[in-house]
Amino acid sequence: MINLGVTGRISLRALLVNKMRSFLTMLGIIIGVGSVITMLAIGAGAGQKLSEQVSSLGSNLLMIFSGSATSGGQRMGAGTEPTLTLGDAEAIRKELSAVAEAAPFVNGVAQAVYGNQNWSTIIQGTTPPIFEIRDWNVTSGRLFTWEDVRGATKVCLIGVTVAENLFGGIDPVGKIINVKKVPFTVIGLLEKKGESPDGRDQDDTIYLPVTTAQKKVLGGAYGDSVRLIFVKAKSFDRLAEAEEQINALLRQRHRIGAKQDDDFSVRNITQLLQSAEQMVRIISLLLMAIASVSLLVGGIGIMNIMLVSVTERTKEIGIRMAVGARGADIRFQFLIEALSLSLIGGALGIVLGIGLAQVISYFADWPAIITPASILLAFGFSSGVGLFFGFYPAYKASKLNPIDALRYE
Repeated sequence: MINLGVTGRISLRALLVNKMRSFLTMLGIIIGVGSVITMLAIGAGAGQKLSEQVSSLGSNLLMIFSGSATSGGQRMGAGTEPTLTLGDAEAIRKELSAVAEAAPFVNGVAQAVYGNQNWSTIIQGTTPPIFEIRDWNVTSGRLFTWEDVRGATKVCLIGVTVAENLFGGIDPVGKIINVKKVPFTVIGLLEKKGESPDGRDQDDTIYLPVTTAQKKVLGGAYGDSVRLIFVKAKSFDRLAEAEEQINALLRQRHRIGAKQDDDFSVRNITQLLQSAEQMVRIISLLLMAIASVSLLVGGIGIMNIMLVSVTERTKEIGIRMAVGARGADIRFQFLIEALSLSLIGGALGIVLGIGLAQVISYFADWPAIITPASILLAFGFSSGVGLFFGFYPAYKASKLNPIDALRYE
């Protein structure tokens, strides 16, 4: 019967005799576990931030871009040719069974002025369904209505960034701002949205009824056309169906022949999120695999040091065997030493990893999500490394011949 207490004390005493060597042996485990914890935390944070940014655009979302203009033989990209209209948006909204809502969209840049304050911002013209599509509401005031769209009324909603730069701490609702010298009444302050997936500040914006934007702010540049149309499917499962219906309807409305290319493009933002999340997972796994190399290096270091320890303590092993210790006792003693090195190193590595993750999160403005599962994974991996790489030295020590060990110098 192995005496765990005695064997454990002997093992720990042996480690404390050579404190610096024990610490240097643990260093590989500390760095490895710390790296794994940090990579998992940053990877999980990246996935969460990306998900939040894409989700801020809206749920079950499709975006329809107008066609691509061609100049001098060069195609200018989606949205440069005015092929979509307000009528297209209304037809999609009313005629397609898989579509919950649709909203046209035009935009431009303009200077907004209030008193002696001014701010250059994005002007966006749309219709009331956009706020349901994008899951966006106001913190004060109200949203504009269909009556505002039909009457092209001079009302607007502003984002938090615009409010801070024009009004400071004053409630903007009811105030008059000038956009391209046209007075608009602020009827609502939009909720804070944060950054979009491309890094744009979504709160740096002014929303107008689409007809008002077309007729009074954008200088008639759009006419009846729109840059894009936001569409919300009735459910996630019906996104593909909604996309098919949109393609069929717009081809019919635009009189596009069977062999002709579309003069619009439909993008599934939900699929974009899934692809981005998959990419983040792959990168996180790759980084974790790289970090795990440090654990393997640390394990090899434990094995090397344990082999040196066996050689240095050959005579001690012989004495223990001479007074009755069995091979299993010796083997267990060295396994305890290896496991102690890896567990202590793992615990220090967890502290290091959590600290590094918090530092990176602070300076990079990036969330670091540390879960119990990641800590258990790293700790379990370090324990496994200690047992795996400590077994051979322990086995070698247990097979020493007591007589030869006592003669060893």
